[in-house]
Amino acid sequence: TEAIGLYNVGQSCCLNSLLQVFLMNIHFTGILRRITVPPHAAQKKKNVPYQMLLLLEEMQCGKRKAVSPLDLAQCLSGYRVKLFVQHDAAQLFLTLWDLLKRQMEKPELIEDLSYLYTICVQEHLACQKCSFETKRNSSMLTLPLPVLDSRSHVLKTLEDCLQYFFHPEELTGHNMCFCEQCGRKTPFLQSMKLVHLPQTLTVHLKRFCFEKSACIYKLSHYLPFPQDLDFNAVLTENQCQADDNEKAAWQYELFAVVAHSGSTSFGHYCAYIRSLTECKWYCFNDSEVCQVSWDDVKCTYGHSNLHWGETAYLLIYMKKHPQ
Repeated sequence: TEAIGLYNVGQSCCLNSLLQVFLMNIHFTGILRRITVPPHAAQKKKNVPYQMLLLLEEMQCGKRKAVSPLDLAQCLSGYRVKLFVQHDAAQLFLTLWDLLKRQMEKPELIEDLSYLYTICVQEHLACQKCSFETKRNSSMLTLPLPVLDSRSHVLKTLEDCLQYFFHPEELTGHNMCFCEQCGRKTPFLQSMKLVHLPQTLTVHLKRFCFEKSACIYKLSHYLPFPQDLDFNAVLTENQCQADDNEKAAWQYELFAVVAHSGSTSFGHYCAYIRSLTECKWYCFNDSEVCQVSWDDVKCTYGHSNLHWGETAYLLIYMKKHPQ
């Protein structure tokens, strides 16, 4: 049950933080322990789920304060996840998840992994001149929440970000769509409705923004997020497309925060994770692991005057009462 660190093996702080979030999740490790072990040594070296399982076992069997993820990192390098490179945690999370899913051979494990992480939404497009409407179901692995509105005004809380993400948007002027019924381009109303939320929900705070000059800058302003999050209290009926049984399970508790410090060109990641067995918060900073308080986690809310300060980038919530 001890929290074990991971040595930095070549600017691997981003990878280390995400690995800790995966491996501290008992729902994920329950799936990982059921994988098919590749029969040949060469296949084992190239298999991401197997290498992740070996790392998990090494972390749980030893009494060291930290272990090296070098074998897994070398395995990932064969899939263009390079060492000595600055990675984006949101993008690397998607890459790792895709590799895990593609290399898990059992269909039931792939299904379990998808159910554990996948968000389902329904996209709506409605012509404002007639009754023509299109609907399309789609899935995503993270909720990519903007932290600024369309006028570049700061969104003040996580709940504000969620409401803005699901708020209908008018498509006018250059953004008008072709309406099959009207036979021409017309103003449309675009909206997204929530259909299904997974057991482990990953929220991506879009703190890195592009300027017109093509430069990327970091938004470090104060943005609080709650320990307990009830989507029924945040979203309206019009923003949901789910039955009562589905919505009854939309109560979440914060499980982890992947935080970024530094700038867009040079930075560092660490992870704050609540142990599901001990219900204590830990800070995983590569090989250093220490117990922290909720006040320490709140320090990742951000501060507009501390652009190099530690700022929450990924929020991972878990269902309180999974179905």
